[in-house]
Amino acid sequence: MLIGALCAATALGAGATRAQTPAQDIILIRQAGMALQQGVIDAMVAAVKSGADVKTFKGGADAIGFWAEQIPLMFPPGSEKGHDTRAKPEIWSDFAGFTKDAKALADAAGPLKQAAEAGDGAAFASQLKTVGDACVACHRSYRQRR
Repeated sequence: MLIGALCAATALGAGATRAQTPAQDIILIRQAGMALQQGVIDAMVAAVKSGADVKTFKGGADAIGFWAEQIPLMFPPGSEKGHDTRAKPEIWSDFAGFTKDAKALADAAGPLKQAAEAGDGAAFASQLKTVGDACVACHRSYRQRR
């Protein structure tokens, strides 16, 4: 269910960006997408900790990869402020670095999906750490702490 919601939010966000959605709406879309992604990752972490079958997370891994590809589109100029955004100004001053970090997350999601498809819990757990590390690296540079 979280996966479907993440895909829907991502599709809405990508379409909204193309339609010149006001910056304030883009902030809400990206916040929703990030929250849904975190929910999927949290479910994956819980599954790994409990030894659950990771095959069920193939779609979640795919959604993370798809969302990661959309992330740069969710930060157009003019969306720096509003809705309690935690986006740092460095996103816009170093957009190439920001895009590179988003791509690193997308790249990490591919092997996560492959491990899920194979039902390889150990590989899935290892790659999930790589996905988490990609998130942390981007947040360290481009997201304000609360």
